[in-house]
Amino acid sequence: MAAPNGTLSCEDFSMFQEVLKVMRTIDDRIVHALNTTVPTVSFSGKVDATQTCKQLYESMMEAHLNRDKAIKSCIAQTSEVVEELRGERAKDSENLALIKQLRKEQTKVIPLSDTRGPQIQRCENV
Repeated sequence: MAAPNGTLSCEDFSMFQEVLKVMRTIDDRIVHALNTTVPTVSFSGKVDATQTCKQLYESMMEAHLNRDKAIKSCIAQTSEVVEELRGERAKDSENLALIKQLRKEQTKVIPLSDTRGPQIQRCENV
């Protein structure tokens, strides 16, 4: 398994999910980031809110792109395994262990369907 910026392997799916959880940190802490990025009225002259919001937005977009890349890679890897298992099942349709493994691989990507994070609406008003 590579670092979050590299190509991730989802062979160990629980480890892959943990890496995705780490990659979602910026989304989980968005309220705090907005509170510390968007200045209050008393500090609006001291901080360039447009620039800080832009930087926050860019870091979120980078995190989302990295996460999407990892998820798409995992889906592709899993699809290859599913196709191989389908081929094996076609040759041996009575093999229960093979059928079980195929179902396991087919359902692996279901937890990956929720890839959206919170939106930065407060920065749009700056």
